[in-house]
Amino acid sequence: MASAATPATSLTRVNYAFAALLIGMVAYFIFWGMGYTNGNHPTLFVLATLFGVFMAFNIGGNDVANSFGTSVGAGTLTIPQALAVAAVFEVSGAVIAGGEVTRTIRQGIVDMDALHIEPMQFVFVMMSALLAAALWLLFATKKGWPVSTTHAIIGGIVGSSVCLGFLIGGADTGMALVKWNKIGEIAVSWVLSPVLGGLMAYVLFSQIKKHVLDYNQRIETRLKELKQEKKAHKERHKLSFDTMSEAQKIDAASAMARDAQIYADADASEDMDLESDYYKGLREIETRKSEIDTYKALHQWVPLISSVGGMMIAAMLLFKGLQNLHLGLSTLHNFLIIGMIGALIWMATFIYAKTLKRKDLAKSTFLMFSWMQVFTAAGFAFSHGANDIANAIGPFAAIMDVIRTGEIGTSAPIPPVVMITFGIALITGLWFIGKEVIQTVGTNLAEMHPASGFTAELSAASVVMLASLMGLPVSSTHILVGSVLGIGLVNRNANWALMKPIGLAWVVTLPSAAVLSVLVFLGLRAVF
Repeated sequence: MASAATPATSLTRVNYAFAALLIGMVAYFIFWGMGYTNGNHPTLFVLATLFGVFMAFNIGGNDVANSFGTSVGAGTLTIPQALAVAAVFEVSGAVIAGGEVTRTIRQGIVDMDALHIEPMQFVFVMMSALLAAALWLLFATKKGWPVSTTHAIIGGIVGSSVCLGFLIGGADTGMALVKWNKIGEIAVSWVLSPVLGGLMAYVLFSQIKKHVLDYNQRIETRLKELKQEKKAHKERHKLSFDTMSEAQKIDAASAMARDAQIYADADASEDMDLESDYYKGLREIETRKSEIDTYKALHQWVPLISSVGGMMIAAMLLFKGLQNLHLGLSTLHNFLIIGMIGALIWMATFIYAKTLKRKDLAKSTFLMFSWMQVFTAAGFAFSHGANDIANAIGPFAAIMDVIRTGEIGTSAPIPPVVMITFGIALITGLWFIGKEVIQTVGTNLAEMHPASGFTAELSAASVVMLASLMGLPVSSTHILVGSVLGIGLVNRNANWALMKPIGLAWVVTLPSAAVLSVLVFLGLRAVF
């Protein structure tokens, strides 16, 4: 009984630890924030903090769970390991590379200059958007639907903004407040996201399947056939030997004894002057076996694929992530660094592949792609953090700036303590409510293994970081789900039936968040 209760007790302790960490960090942040905002509107600040942290919590439960679903589903990472990777790379991506998208979310959706808006009305707009988006995400997460936090926050901002405009100057004013051309651009990117993710994953995985997985399968089948042929040859010889006369058995045994010595001493490539049919047959089978390039895929294709993947991740980091640090690297410097990283990864992977010789081919391939998937999981976590944690931090940074200064600024600083607090909320959300979405993306949409998980993550990371570089808040959820379905198309195991409720959830996310935001906005106006 005691041993059976141990895992449950351990899980409870971890739950308490995460809850205590989040509560402690939020309490410290509120204490710090009271000083940062000069004690202005303390009730609103506390409420806005809770709304923002709640939004980050649900981003962790839905979007981050979606991001790591392929790694967990493929068996490459456990949930605690996924937590550790997310903790480091998600927050790093937000701190280092998230600024551009944060500005787009906070400034690019609604034109606050279209009419005179009081600063506190702007605060109510953003607070409503945060709570409405978080509530919708919580509902979708509990259903196991990977939906877009970007859709949700934009829907929330649009809903409360239109409501405010309607209250100030009627329907025309409300509609004029929203930058519909920007919404149109984003809507186009929403359609392109799953298509681009799916197309890239389909093309990449088709090549991996052809040159690595299918090749290895053919080789393993051929090796098994030769093994069976060798066994049958031995059985035939035994039966033939039993039918010989005593004199014939003595001659055959003598010839085999001489051949055994030659066979043992000779190199595989040497010509052998063999006498017995038994060893001539063995020699012929071994010759055919030696002509098979068993480890061709592991020695040629896997290092190349690994190198290209590493170079793509490095390019995203250098051209987007580290650009905000102003390191003074020219384009030539960046390309040289990318080239060096690619060469190092190729050499390391090739040398590692060489050490796997004489081991099971399928297990060796699984192991190689597992290592590669850990790398792409980290890259995708970084790019995801650069793009989607802004959905919580962007509106909250704007709220905090207005409370601090009393006016709507063109830009708002994001102190590191905000990033850390929201990052902890993100990881806590992944731990507490992320399991359903991980199950959907990692197992239920299409069967995952390290090679397909690596492909999905690399394809999605490439598209997400390209969007982040352009400052366009696309949906990493749509991109990754599209990538998983692209792999499902190659393997012919995509679960299209499951896509019906997910697709419906995608369609209703923005209007649902907008309606909820209107209700929250009216409630805030009534209370304050």
